[in-house]
Amino acid sequence: MGHNHNHSHGTENVSDDVLLWTVIVNLGLSVFEFVAGAISGSVALMADALHNTNDAAALLIAYIARRISRKGADEQYTFGYRRAELIGAMIQLTALILVGLYLVYEAVRRIFEPEPLLGGWIMAAAGVALIVDVITAWLLWSMSKGSLNVKAAFLHNLTDAGASVAVLLGGAAIYWFDWAWVDPVITLIIAGYILYMSSGMLKKTSRILMEGTPPNLSLKEIKEAIEHLDGVDNLHHLHVWELDEHHRALEAHVRIGGNRQSHSILRKQIKDLLDNKFSISHSTLELEDSADTHRCGDEKMIYLK
Repeated sequence: MGHNHNHSHGTENVSDDVLLWTVIVNLGLSVFEFVAGAISGSVALMADALHNTNDAAALLIAYIARRISRKGADEQYTFGYRRAELIGAMIQLTALILVGLYLVYEAVRRIFEPEPLLGGWIMAAAGVALIVDVITAWLLWSMSKGSLNVKAAFLHNLTDAGASVAVLLGGAAIYWFDWAWVDPVITLIIAGYILYMSSGMLKKTSRILMEGTPPNLSLKEIKEAIEHLDGVDNLHHLHVWELDEHHRALEAHVRIGGNRQSHSILRKQIKDLLDNKFSISHSTLELEDSADTHRCGDEKMIYLK
């Protein structure tokens, strides 16, 4: 189990101005690549420009979501606004998948309908894009460790850097060997990578928003560990979910056996066990006396298979 799951990842003190600067830089790069792509006729370069435009929007969403997520809990949102970053990540990844599908369509079309290309322009534009992508990824790297939202933006720029290298090599092949087919092939590779990376992160983000059980966490192990404590007869109605990517929560009913301790002592023991062994810092426990509860000794947890 990741015992540091709930600890700070050191990103809260990183200035949000970094995100704003990356938005400005990526917008400038997108304009440059659109112009260069139109002049050179390169679909790969235009694809990279479209990707960068999406990145600029994604980074702006990351900035806004990051600001919103810091708001404290209130009467309307009693858990706070921490999931705003997850919503931002979901928007980013969905948009990126749409971009990837469009690139597949455009690349296939260019294979059957090739157009003349200017390799020199492609190389020059891809070289500039590579420099900008590396700088942007470097700016986002320190922020990406503690946030799915910022990590999505960081991965966007890593993808851009790889795409720029591919376009640069493709431009060289077109310039020296006149291999026009390289351009749509590179586009297909870029699109495939975009779809692969985005679908994985989208699945993880969706699981948290759907309040799914955290990965690598066994409900059976939790049940057995708690029922092993002195005084606990049965654990049922167990629910475990993630408030965000750093905070796990649990809700359960605990039926107390014969040799029971005081409720407060037993509750503290269970909470300490959950926090130390399973990294669950927020737990709500309903303690039930055996004599006062309905017959639930034979009850099976429907959430376990």
